[in-house]
Amino acid sequence: PHRVGVIGARGHTGRELLRLVRDHPALELAFASSRALAGRPVAEQVEGLGHTFLESTPGVVERDAEVYVLALPNGASGAYVEAIDRRRPGSVVVDLSADHRFEDAWVYGLSEFEAEGLAGATRIANPGCYATAMQLALRPIADRLASPPHCFGVSGYSGAGTTPSDKNDPAVVTGNILPYSITGHIHEREVSRHLRTPVRFAPSVGGHFRGIVLTALAELREPVGAGDLKALYERAYASCPLVRFEAEGAVDLRGVAGSNLARVGGVGVDAEDGRRIGVVCALDNLLKGAASQAVQNINLSLGLDVAEGLT
Repeated sequence: PHRVGVIGARGHTGRELLRLVRDHPALELAFASSRALAGRPVAEQVEGLGHTFLESTPGVVERDAEVYVLALPNGASGAYVEAIDRRRPGSVVVDLSADHRFEDAWVYGLSEFEAEGLAGATRIANPGCYATAMQLALRPIADRLASPPHCFGVSGYSGAGTTPSDKNDPAVVTGNILPYSITGHIHEREVSRHLRTPVRFAPSVGGHFRGIVLTALAELREPVGAGDLKALYERAYASCPLVRFEAEGAVDLRGVAGSNLARVGGVGVDAEDGRRIGVVCALDNLLKGAASQAVQNINLSLGLDVAEGLT
């Protein structure tokens, strides 16, 4: 098996990563680190792993691994990447933070559209959860847009991490929706960069724990029929094992929570102006929006099937 080290494994996404590595037929956990949990058994977080959490410092990369996954807050990856470049230069690094999503030297790991570039890649920037949902909703029509599309998404409060705040306090979010960062959100800039067209995005936190439902509203240069638009999306995702296009019916949280799949559907075309369309994408922010997407990127980097260990 390929040995994987998970650095910063305390949070919700870190636990999902540990579970996916444990259950993957071609991967094994080399080590897991966490400042908050150092010295405690990893099995307290994920059963079946006989490791002890190491202290999260750059020196942890001395532990032998083929792949290092950085599950660290934004702005914290630099010292670890420097240590890996110095001590383990041939290893694979997958960064779950936003630190390298805007750097050309790193491969942007949206595997449905970057599979060729990810083969053998050693520096991979994992996309953000909302950014993944936006791009899955918009990529098939990106070359047809007449103006910036507008996206509205609601995420479970696990997306706000484990550091206490109103956005992850069940007493605040239960039965509630909290809009935040309605201009200039980092995922808006991320998607605008990688779609190569401006995108407008307004996020909110809902009262559920996990899962994102995102609606994208767009105007196309030319009118399109609903059947033709659905056929376009069907073709776009026909060979993507972790994206399911729903030509009919609703796309909602119940179909994605706890799943590695993203679902795209709810396609609508304005009856009076066939240029105005709407598309919905739903995914689990901890899985397809983070941990299982990281495993897809690891798989492609190592020459495995993109869905190995995920289906």
